Amino acid sequence: MTISIILVVFAFSTLWFFLRLGRVFAVTPRVLENPAEHLRTVDVEAFRNLIDPDEEQYLRDHLRPADFRRIQRERLHAAVEYISCAAQNASVLVRLGEAARSHPDPATAAAAETLVKTAVQLRLYALQAIPRLYVAMVLPGRRVAPLRVAESYELVTRQVVLLGLRYPAEGVSAAL
Repeated sequence: MTISIILVVFAFSTLWFFLRLGRVFAVTPRVLENPAEHLRTVDVEAFRNLIDPDEEQYLRDHLRPADFRRIQRERLHAAVEYISCAAQNASVLVRLGEAARSHPDPATAAAAETLVKTAVQLRLYALQAIPRLYVAMVLPGRRVAPLRVAESYELVTRQVVLLGLRYPAEGVSAAL
């Protein structure tokens, strides 16, 4: 009986988690009207600082264990927010890239295809990183460094600039 209750609670918790995570990746159809309006700013350097293992070790060495755990949870929560913003931006950029794929200029269509692939990859990295960060919040001793998210976001940003030179979308590269 107890195992059944635990399994039901676990199933509902998992369902709730994935539904909440799905909201990060949802994009409305109106995105193409004004894509810059749907983008959220991501400070990649601040994100890198939050996930830097050396910074974590410095805090671990200079803070009491209780203070370290509290601050590390706050840092990881902020990292989740950055990753959520990056995932939302990737969703918008996938839509933009899909629209630009049919451009008559082959170079523009190729740049759009590369943007779509890179943005989808970023979304997959975010999907993997967010649960790991939540686990690290519960178990503060566990090291998590989702550097692929930061690297992918920078690559997506470069792809947007490249595509923007050929397929202007008002304010998109400035909003990133």
